[in-house]
Order: sequence, then C-alpha cells, then structure tokens
Amino acid sequence: MTHASDAAAPPDLGPLLVRIAEALERLAPAPAARGDFEVADAFVWQADARHPAPVPKVSRVEMALLKGIERTREQLLDNTLRFARGLPANNALLWGARGMGKSSLVKAAHASVNAVMASEGKPPLKLVEIHREDIESLPALMALMRPAPFRFVVFCDDLSFDADDTSYKSLKAVLEGGIEGRPENVLFYATSNRRHLLPRDMMENERSTAINPGEAVEEKVSLSDRFGLWLGFHKCSQDDYLAMVEGYAAHFALPLDADTLRAEALEWATTRGARSGRTAWQYVQDVAGRLGVSLSEPPAAPR
Repeated sequence: MTHASDAAAPPDLGPLLVRIAEALERLAPAPAARGDFEVADAFVWQADARHPAPVPKVSRVEMALLKGIERTREQLLDNTLRFARGLPANNALLWGARGMGKSSLVKAAHASVNAVMASEGKPPLKLVEIHREDIESLPALMALMRPAPFRFVVFCDDLSFDADDTSYKSLKAVLEGGIEGRPENVLFYATSNRRHLLPRDMMENERSTAINPGEAVEEKVSLSDRFGLWLGFHKCSQDDYLAMVEGYAAHFALPLDADTLRAEALEWATTRGARSGRTAWQYVQDVAGRLGVSLSEPPAAPR
C-alpha cells in the first residue's frame, strides 16, 4: 500500500511564476503619459515614466547679466514673446561657441516673457526640458502637451547627432513633417555647438559614399532647416569679456577696484586659453571666495 507521505511532493512553481510575471511586465506597453502643468512653470521630461517633473526653482541668469549678445538676446526674446501671445513664431537653434550663454539665454527669455505675461494678466509660458538621449520619446511629450491649455517651449540643451544615430528622424518628423505636425501650442528651442547638428566628418562621409551624394546629405542637413530662427554665438572679444566680468562684479557688489578687476580677469582668461561668459563667471566666483563675499543667489554659469 502506498501512503500519502510517500507520494512525490508537488513541484515548487514559485520561481516559474515569478519569471512569467517578469516577462509579462517587459512585454507590457509603456505607461501612459501623464502630467499636471498647473503645478509649475518649468519641467524636466522624465522619458521612462512618461512624466514631466516640475522644477520649483530654475537655475538661471538674469537677462541683464548676459553681455555681448545683445542683438541675439533681443531676437530670441521677441520670438518667444510673440509665441506666448499666440502669434506666429519660429523654432530656434542657438549654435556656436561653448560658454557664451546659449542655454542661459533660453531660460532668461522664459523668465522675462513670463514677467510680461503676468503683467498682462495672461497664462504663463511653460518651459519643458528634454534630454538629448530622450529625443525618441518626443512624440509622447508632444501628445501630452497638445490638449493642454498652455503654450510650451520644449528645450533641448547640447543637441547633436553622431554617425550611427537615427533619432534625428523622430525630431524632424515631430517638428514639421509628421501627419499631425508640431502642435500649435508648442515651440522647440535647441542649443548646439554644431550649426547643422551633425559632425562635419559624418556629412563628408555621407557625401563620398552615397550613390547620390546630394540627396544623402540633404536628409540630415534638412533637420536644421526645421529651425526658422538660427542664432549664432561666437567667441567674445576682450571688451565683451570684461563687460561680463564687470556686470557680475557690480551685481554682487564685489569690493575690488576696477583696475585690479580688469587685470586679474585678463590673466584668468589667459591661463585658461579662452574668453567666454563661463570663464567670466568662474573668475567672479574665485574673487568672491577670496574676498569672503557670499553669492547667495548666484546665476548659473553661462552655457
């Protein structure tokens, strides 16, 4: 006679069920995009969560401290203000030298425009930053903003594409070429060190290996054509650099005489081999530290 205790024990299905559950989770669609644009005026797009995370306090430079780029500053400010008021405006590409205030200008323009909107009793303009590596999720972000009762500037800092990168096609389609196109309430601003967003050797390689070189390069170069407003940032002159230093020094009331300030600032730039807004800010930080001056509300270093 066979006793119940002698029968083979049932197999432990726990590990198998765990593996099945994990596989189903991987096959599940991405969570639906969600977001409450009422809670803040600035957000960072979290691609994995499909959620715009609010930014309570934006790290920004005051518009008046952005020296040496006055004409560019007015162009972007005018374009942004027209858009916030519901008038036609262009996507903007801010390209050129590092440290000359490209991203700082975008954030400063957003703050300045919202000050105007508040004085006019109108809803604020929303700024949403999307990281370069999340560009492929841009359609999901656009879909989230399309029905929202606000106007948005989507901002991508340091945008560029490498030779094996195809995500530029997603950006190009969203900006102009898709069936729905860019939502009427969304504008796209990007900064880049490259005028055409692509490395020169990549474009030359495409031209040399393609059956029709012109067409091969045209698709990639045409991405930059989606930006109606091109704003160039070039290495600053000595006078512009000193104006930046003096503007920061005056703003923070640094107790240093003008001749010493200028001499030290020039030496600082020489030792670093560059003159830029970022270099000016780094020098001002050094001076403030030596003089024991607290920069309790420092502007972000120009980028």
